[in-house]
Amino acid sequence: MTTHTSLNGTRVLVVGGARNLGAAISRAAADAGAHVVVGARDLDRAQALATQLPDAQAVHLDITDEASIVAAVAATGPLDHVVVLPTAHHNVPVTAVQRDGVLAALEAKVVGPLLLAKHLAPVMGEGGSLTLFSGVTAWRPAAPYTVMGVTNGAVQFLAAHLAVELAPLRVNAVSPGIIDSGAWDGLGDDAKHALLTGAAAANPVARAGRPQDVTDAVLWLMGAGFVTGETLHVEGGARLV
Repeated sequence: MTTHTSLNGTRVLVVGGARNLGAAISRAAADAGAHVVVGARDLDRAQALATQLPDAQAVHLDITDEASIVAAVAATGPLDHVVVLPTAHHNVPVTAVQRDGVLAALEAKVVGPLLLAKHLAPVMGEGGSLTLFSGVTAWRPAAPYTVMGVTNGAVQFLAAHLAVELAPLRVNAVSPGIIDSGAWDGLGDDAKHALLTGAAAANPVARAGRPQDVTDAVLWLMGAGFVTGETLHVEGGARLV
């Protein structure tokens, strides 16, 4: 980890923090000295990760279930920083769009974070932050990713509006590109290699992203006390070309 952000004495909730990028963020926050709360629908997976960290706990948290959010907030107690990663993909052509798929995508990226903010803001410490997750597809329209692009784009506006309404709580978003986080492992070695190679060829930095690129950005935002309402692009400039 190259970031110099210290989280000593802070409490950090990572929603969707038990796998892939979420797990990387949980580990990075723990390495920086935070007490980490790993929030996930899969409590067993969250507990397994929490036992690997020096000072952590696990909590069941389903961002699509407000009762689950309320229970998780009660279980975690006061928090300093919250990171929200859940997503629900509905990557089909517009001619094949299903209402339930669109609503699930919006629920994961917009409705769920709003409900989290509703219940978390009152228990966030002074100088606290909420970090949401967008994605590069919002700035690079392409078929069949209209639903993903629109929901990711909505996150930028959500961060800006929440930053004003919940001030002085800081609210920002991270917008990653293609990151070799483990999310693509199910494609198989050849398909994953092709995906990452194509991503590298399609951005000015000429490589795919690494989990550390994102963890450094997230931890920096936690410590950036004069930054709010912003979307931090971590995609090698992919949206520019």
